[in-house]
Amino acid sequence: MLSFLSSRNARILSIALLLQALAFYGLGRTEPVRIVSALSTFPQEFGSWKLLQEGVVDKETMEVLKADDVVTRWYSSERDKDIASLFIAYFNTQRRGKTPHSPKNCLPGAGWTELRNDKLLIPIAGRPEPVEANRYVVARGNDKSMVIYWYQTKRRTIASEYTAKIYTVVDSLRYNRSDTAVVKVTVPIRDGNEEKANAIAVGFVQAMFDKLAPYFPA
Repeated sequence: MLSFLSSRNARILSIALLLQALAFYGLGRTEPVRIVSALSTFPQEFGSWKLLQEGVVDKETMEVLKADDVVTRWYSSERDKDIASLFIAYFNTQRRGKTPHSPKNCLPGAGWTELRNDKLLIPIAGRPEPVEANRYVVARGNDKSMVIYWYQTKRRTIASEYTAKIYTVVDSLRYNRSDTAVVKVTVPIRDGNEEKANAIAVGFVQAMFDKLAPYFPA
């Protein structure tokens, strides 16, 4: 038995089975319905950014997404004439098969090809910890975009899908809740200038981040 537990693969399997057991217990309980402000009320202006166009998520996409609330918009910066897209999908619970779809999986389905990916830390004024986010450069035909996304609750922001799943189990056990949101910011890459697109995306996140807090239950 000791030799079995000393095996690295056996330890990983044991941890996986334990997490599955905890998930079964934690996610099997009835989760209270929690009220959150409608994402449609998200500010249309913040910093130098102003709403340019309100997007619409069609019925078929919503049926696949299974989110409880969604907002998709384009904003423009009157000061610098920059453009950024904001997409937020909120899930009141992750039980019964409801879970955020990772943008890294959805982008190829929409015809985008990944050129590179990494993570970045975005400092937020007044916040002790930076926002850790995923960063993707994608292309479709002649178009290229910078995509930044992360998972968020009132308690934390997370870049890793795997870490997010672990916290789902932990929060279900400790707080009996599994609410979460996926936040995605997209900026067109113009003239191949990825550095400028990254700066625009980071600036957009820094301008809107504090506006997100009221939309997640405490």
